[in-house]
Amino acid sequence: MSAQLHDVAASASGTFSLLGERRVNRLGFGAMRITGDGIWGQPKDRAGALAVLRHAVELGVNFIDTADSYGPNVSEELIAEALAPYPRDLVIATKGGWNRPGPNQWTHDSSPAHLRNAIEGSLKRLRLEQIELYQLHTPDPVIPFDESVGTLADLRTEGKIRMVGLSNVTREHVERALKIVPIASVQNRYSFADREWDSLVDYCEQRSIAFIPWFPLAAGKAAAEVLNTIAKAHKAHPFQVALAWLLQRSPVMLPIPGTSSVGHLEENMAAASLRLSADEFRQLREVKVELKHRG
Repeated sequence: MSAQLHDVAASASGTFSLLGERRVNRLGFGAMRITGDGIWGQPKDRAGALAVLRHAVELGVNFIDTADSYGPNVSEELIAEALAPYPRDLVIATKGGWNRPGPNQWTHDSSPAHLRNAIEGSLKRLRLEQIELYQLHTPDPVIPFDESVGTLADLRTEGKIRMVGLSNVTREHVERALKIVPIASVQNRYSFADREWDSLVDYCEQRSIAFIPWFPLAAGKAAAEVLNTIAKAHKAHPFQVALAWLLQRSPVMLPIPGTSSVGHLEENMAAASLRLSADEFRQLREVKVELKHRG
């Protein structure tokens, strides 16, 4: 990465203000991939994972997304080891509502008791007195959604949480949650070629709710062909084009590409400076949805 690009990096993506309280650069960092295989255990290269986190902040990232289930616990611990005491402008968002019985295994638990224990654990691991953005990782099929959100609202009143977010939800979930507590963010699967949640992006934009997309790079032949053609025109990596599309899709979009490589991190951050033409944006938007992934 050139010195000039190093200087602008994430800030070139523009900013978004979470609930009008915390302004962050729109290109953040997702800390799921800094753990071991299967999102389980310690990373193979612990020093490398710490270096990625530190370099992300050097490149202007001031929004880092994680969860207690990443590791479990490992991602949060690495963030604290790498970055605490934290820069004043850094927002760390974490999530709760999953249990991890083993590698690549996830089970629901969004009960009030679990969420309270989860938040206490995250506060301790992250070395924080308050979590700035705490997200319900997913609605629990056996726990009333309103109970889960109500617990987060109570913890917000108690000062353990500053802002509440949701993940893997429908518009109905968001509307129900808004009757209980202000919602700062929604995190769902979304990319230029996987737009099941297009209407939810628009809904969030209308209400100034951040939309945090995960799995931002679609796969499949048709998507890859269009992506590669546009990438070549910009002398860019296809993933950079996919991220640039997200940033242009909506002013509330807050992508969080993750990686365990400093080199890939720099490539991702370079997407903040990439601007697509109206025709390129349209071509990517017209790509048929081909794959859906859970994460």
